[in-house]
Amino acid sequence: MLKRIHHIGVVVPSLEEAYRFWRDALGLEFTKSATIEEQGVKAALLKVGESEIELLQPLSPDNGVGKFLARRGGGLHHLCFETDDVARELEGARARGLDLIDQKPRKGLAGMIFFLHPKATRGVLVEYAQPVEED
Repeated sequence: MLKRIHHIGVVVPSLEEAYRFWRDALGLEFTKSATIEEQGVKAALLKVGESEIELLQPLSPDNGVGKFLARRGGGLHHLCFETDDVARELEGARARGLDLIDQKPRKGLAGMIFFLHPKATRGVLVEYAQPVEED
């Protein structure tokens, strides 16, 4: 079951520069950050109410986020829904015949995640996330 909008992903050329707006100017609370090599990004989450903004800085101009930045100059990248069972949601999407980017859940900054292909969603990159408790 989808619970809420977990976060909105925004591609930025530099996390440090992006903090000046999102954290310092708007006052959003920094939650966490990490380098996610398998996704080719440095990412940070900033809390806004019950949701978050995820800032994504590409590690390379050749990966998907790097190409997005080169084509569009950054900006809105994806919408993420929180679920209590990401594996069930993935199987449900597969059963409905939706195009998937991920064939199984994987670890992301927001927890266990998967992405629907934008072809399945009329051009919007949609992520599902099941947050995991951190030690």
